[in-house]
Amino acid sequence: MTQQSLEPKTVAEDAGAGTRVPAGRSWLDRYFHISHRGSTVAREVRGGVTTFMAMAYILLLNPLILSGKDAAGDTLGQKALITATAFAAAFTTLLMGFVGKVPLALAAGLSVSGVLASQVAPQMTWPQAMGMCVMYGVVIMLLVVTGLREMVMNAIPLALKHAITMGIGLFVALIGLVKGGFVHENPAPGGGPVQLGAVGELSGWPVLLFSVTLLAIFMLQARGVPGAILIGIVGGTLIAVILNAAGVIDPKQWASGAPELHGSAVSMPDFSLFGAVEFGGWGEVGAMTVGMIVFTLVLAGFFDAMATIIGVGTEAKLADDKGRMPGLSKALFIDGAGGVIGGAGGASGQTVFVESATGVGEGARTGLASVVTGLFFAACLFFTPLTAIVPGEVAAAALVVIGAMMMMNARHVDWGDRATAIPVFLTVVIMPFTYSITAGVAAGVISYVAIKTAQGKVREISAFMWALTAIFVVFLALNPIESWMGVH
Repeated sequence: MTQQSLEPKTVAEDAGAGTRVPAGRSWLDRYFHISHRGSTVAREVRGGVTTFMAMAYILLLNPLILSGKDAAGDTLGQKALITATAFAAAFTTLLMGFVGKVPLALAAGLSVSGVLASQVAPQMTWPQAMGMCVMYGVVIMLLVVTGLREMVMNAIPLALKHAITMGIGLFVALIGLVKGGFVHENPAPGGGPVQLGAVGELSGWPVLLFSVTLLAIFMLQARGVPGAILIGIVGGTLIAVILNAAGVIDPKQWASGAPELHGSAVSMPDFSLFGAVEFGGWGEVGAMTVGMIVFTLVLAGFFDAMATIIGVGTEAKLADDKGRMPGLSKALFIDGAGGVIGGAGGASGQTVFVESATGVGEGARTGLASVVTGLFFAACLFFTPLTAIVPGEVAAAALVVIGAMMMMNARHVDWGDRATAIPVFLTVVIMPFTYSITAGVAAGVISYVAIKTAQGKVREISAFMWALTAIFVVFLALNPIESWMGVH
């Protein structure tokens, strides 16, 4: 895939044969190539609003994922997290609209946030974790500028790319099941590591509401209802508010606090997390671990972005049969910059959302739609009290839904080929079972190379895969290697 900017040069090239461009176009039309791409301002506005409605759930889920404690025992404030999430989404989406000029919206990637919360924060402070996020963003931007991003994409087998997406999906779903109170650690000796509910069965209104919200979202999606996730969350929240106001539920049962509004619905944004980034001072976390953390973050935010950009671009009829589209290199670069922007803003890495396709379905074809979406996210900066009403159990249902959507990549895997099925299986199951995306990727890469070698197909293994295998072997065997060398 050629990574070059293909800004429209002629009407025929950009809009296709038969598209008529009206004379006397406005500056808005000329800047965003609205007529050139066969669209109108009204379609772009409608598409931008639709995209926002489809992905507004991120304002609830990202703070939920990043609400845990870091190595120092500190937590991030919910209001500050909501502000950071809205700001980073607004900034990067507006950047994509004005510079990339394509209908792609960005927000905090749940896979990246999951890595930060489960693997990075337990080993360092939150500012240091956000520093890792900035570093991964810089790496991706360098990969785009040098053209290595495409080389890496081509070097990793397609089946493993799908497996990584699926594994992250199960990982995110597990987080949602735990946050929703559906799955708990099993404290009983001799039992399994986890169990249903806190006492081996579902109990309490919050987990029931989680289950109802989850089922409702799935039903809406099955009916093809636009914005199903947001509708489900809003509906679940309204029920929670009513039950809480009626005194049906003990406020102490809510893990994230009672769903009620304290004070005004409008408030000034809390930018206290902005710029809270540290590099270095990782203490006992060695260079090898830091390198693997950055590598894991790159993997978490790497594979879906190009496929999403090209997929949405194709649906918008902007990409040709070779996957080339207007501003492709700019879009990829902005996606990488999302890691830096999100890390610096305290919101985790930003990435292109596949929900952008909903806006395209409404007619969006240009960056003006992204500008509209970005402005809506910016407006949300002043309504954080309303967002904070949503119970964590209700928002957690959406995480399970996202996980289910990511698992749909299973249809692209040839399960009849052991050389493909085994690495994919190991990648997918080890991620949630070990609570580590890195471990899942390592298992998939090592098993792929091992099986191909056993089949005598060494020539099918790229040099990059051999290098990855060596790195992962050292990573997984680091403890025994250090013991053998007498390093403590």
